[in-house]
Amino acid sequence: MLQGFHHIAISCADIDKSIAFYTAIGGTVYRTWGEGKSRACMIGFGKENYLELFANGAPGRPADQNIVHFAFRSTDTAADFAKAIAAGAVETKPVADFTIPSKPEPLAIRFAFCRGLDGEIIEFFQVM
Repeated sequence: MLQGFHHIAISCADIDKSIAFYTAIGGTVYRTWGEGKSRACMIGFGKENYLELFANGAPGRPADQNIVHFAFRSTDTAADFAKAIAAGAVETKPVADFTIPSKPEPLAIRFAFCRGLDGEIIEFFQVM
């Protein structure tokens, strides 16, 4: 069952500046992982609402091209993903389990990706 939004993911030209900005306006670092252009961070806002930052952005890229995807919080990723596919979404990554090697501790998740009816990238995200 979908529980709301889990996160919105964006690409950052300078992830350190973005982390500083979002923590300055009230966010808190929830998880970090990776290095270089593979570096990422989740910033928490309120209860289980996150902004996921990726270090693979390019300076000067139009803002609308920096949104990578949005993720629904799910209690049953497989069932919610199946509903989306049945309703017309196109699968881009099937349901899978993964552990993000994040700090301060790893985060075990179940997730899947699809394209919505307007081409938007949707993730179904379940913390295990």
